[in-house]
Amino acid sequence: MFFASDNTSGVPAQILEGLSRANDDFVAGYGNDPVNLALRDRIRALFDAPEAEVFLVATGSAANALAIASYCPPWGAVFCHELAHINVDECGAPEFFSNGAKLVPVAGAQAKLTPQALEQALTRAGKGGVHQVQPALVSLTNLSECGTRYTVDELRAVCAVAHAHGLPVHLDGARFANALVAEGCSPAEYSWQAGVDVLSLGGTKNGLMGVEAVVMFDPAQAWEFQLRRKRGGHLLSKNRYLAAQMLAWLDDDLWLALARHANQMAAQLQDGLNQHKDARILFERGGNMLFVDLPRSCHRALQDAGAKYYLWPDHASLDCPPDMAVTGRLVTSWCTTDAHIKEFLRILGAAL
Repeated sequence: MFFASDNTSGVPAQILEGLSRANDDFVAGYGNDPVNLALRDRIRALFDAPEAEVFLVATGSAANALAIASYCPPWGAVFCHELAHINVDECGAPEFFSNGAKLVPVAGAQAKLTPQALEQALTRAGKGGVHQVQPALVSLTNLSECGTRYTVDELRAVCAVAHAHGLPVHLDGARFANALVAEGCSPAEYSWQAGVDVLSLGGTKNGLMGVEAVVMFDPAQAWEFQLRRKRGGHLLSKNRYLAAQMLAWLDDDLWLALARHANQMAAQLQDGLNQHKDARILFERGGNMLFVDLPRSCHRALQDAGAKYYLWPDHASLDCPPDMAVTGRLVTSWCTTDAHIKEFLRILGAAL
């Protein structure tokens, strides 16, 4: 019953087999090898973006921070939702890698930016005054930090506002695959065709050992990204092992199958929670994440039985009256099973 995060799961056998295949003989370092070139071509074809540049890093924080820094100068401002991952869970990495750019949080229901809220924030910020940071970038998170999902139309509308103000759009896609299969569209429709300029394509939360791809649909910033990646210490010499993971992940649409299974497990968990009047789900489920209010006594019973998950927000505590509601964050993964869900719901039902 491990629902703490999808990045705590193991690695599918297909990924390990891909790593083994890449382990033969000698190849050029730093991404100048056949595996990396094959991956670049695969992602270009997958996104129907023949000019896109593709760069690999080992962590989501590096992908987001380096992508943002490549578009945002130290005096720039990055507009994002107040609950965006880059704002609440990156320990200042975007500011650090951009040498001081400012994140400007914007409010919005369901942890999503709306065109109206973004328009107001950008109009209020203005441009040109030497005393203010200059608007430089808009960053979106999909799935959001609260597990909600932008529809294609919502994504397109927010990107249109950003572009009308002359700003490029970054998409934090740590759970892009989960959002994609839930939305039921093509990768192109869910990224550059909607207005996204640079995508952090996450793999670690969807079965990979540790690799994220930065997909730059506008190659104009590619050289700066390469320099920042090297200067920041995120250019791996044996880069082929990153590429081998992601290439195996994309083979036969494995990445979509893994995400679809995680989403299905979350739907099954949601159905079970909805059977109990004292379990209140807080946000619309966009993929494989659920936030649910439960009495403290239920959390105690679940955790005593071995269930692993986080309370939300991070500073939440079970040091409260037994009947007080506390929010739990439940995340399913590619290897969550029916048995995990049934046991969790059984213990919850007994506690209620």
